[in-house]
Amino acid sequence: MIKILNYNTLKKEDIFARVNPTANVADIVTGIISDVIENKDSALFKYCEKFDKVKLEILEVSEEEIEEAFTKVEPKFIDILKEAAENIRNFHQKQVRNSFVISEKDGVITGQKITPIEKVGLYVPGGTAAYPSTVLMDSIPAKIAGCKQICITTPPSKDGKVNPVILAAAKIAGVDKIFKVGGAQAIAALAYGTESIPAVDKIVGPGNAFVAEAKRQVFGKVSIDMIAGPSEILVIADEKSDPRFVAADLLSQAEHDKLASAVLVTDSFGLAEKVAVEIDNQLSTLSREDIARESIENNGKIIVAENLMDVIAVANEIAPEHLELCVDNPFDYLDKIENAGSIFMGRYCPEALGDYFAGPNHTLPTSGTARFSSPLSVDDFVKKSQFTYYSKSALEKVYDKIAFFADKEGLDAHAKSATIRFESEEK
Repeated sequence: MIKILNYNTLKKEDIFARVNPTANVADIVTGIISDVIENKDSALFKYCEKFDKVKLEILEVSEEEIEEAFTKVEPKFIDILKEAAENIRNFHQKQVRNSFVISEKDGVITGQKITPIEKVGLYVPGGTAAYPSTVLMDSIPAKIAGCKQICITTPPSKDGKVNPVILAAAKIAGVDKIFKVGGAQAIAALAYGTESIPAVDKIVGPGNAFVAEAKRQVFGKVSIDMIAGPSEILVIADEKSDPRFVAADLLSQAEHDKLASAVLVTDSFGLAEKVAVEIDNQLSTLSREDIARESIENNGKIIVAENLMDVIAVANEIAPEHLELCVDNPFDYLDKIENAGSIFMGRYCPEALGDYFAGPNHTLPTSGTARFSSPLSVDDFVKKSQFTYYSKSALEKVYDKIAFFADKEGLDAHAKSATIRFESEEK
């Protein structure tokens, strides 16, 4: 049974306390990365045989494999993937930034230039489930940004093939290359390059503890999107909410992972009790019941506060990955939500809508990092360069101010670089 807690009796540190054991995998990952740097493809083949239980001869997915996979996916799902892709494109197209130039003073031009990151690598998890949604969410913003090469790494199944729905999504999204590699070794290959896999400039995408640690270790050699933790959902609901809807939404994230976190915050103790019962009823109907049940028992909770403003305060304290506003007139409260990765508005907007179809990105900040970070976007796939131009007459008007500023910081050479340009004229 999910825990029901009273907000007024909770210590601040207990508001988002949860069981989240993490294995110390740093040393193992360091060894894997070093091995891939030194032995390249041969290390990847070795790890594929060890971890994925398949002996490969070629890492890259061929065009024939992609075309074959496309024919194996039911046409209805292909149509849904295409419609979801279009929604994602339409949303992310609005994020495109333009370069700008400021030339308001004579002889002075400043500005910002937007340049796409040239090569990006997308990690797509395999294992217990296939995630074509991740392919669409991570690759489409990169395509819109103008990245020249987009590579996917994903673990193969025991037959040496990639799940057809992954390949279908990659084809629809316009991915350039796909490789049958998973785990920390895939991250190492993308960061440092091998005979088969090109080194990239940025790596994005979720993964297990080994993938997350590998991303942490290669950061600096390449850019990364974030260190993603277990999935989270926080539902804000009032007494008018249907407990069946709320329970289903909480379980939609609990089934992801035993470490996932599902939290309801409400101002109605009656709703809290009904949702707790409904969760138990629905758990027994799930194919991933064991995973969802462990998530609910270890990390799930219902927090009951006195009023809706206290409920929102709790939500802002937790800063969840996904937040549902299951209330009437949800837009009245939107500006009061300060910390959340993605916000789902109203009683008919389940979080699953965002996972697959609506258009906003589903690669989101977790573990409270929504306090300072944002969903994956087109911005993640571009660089911003500043530029400055001063004519001789423009610099002549301010060089003494630059030198004065530099002297205040004790940096003589800085000052000299400005004054030297006018010394001969002063003599």
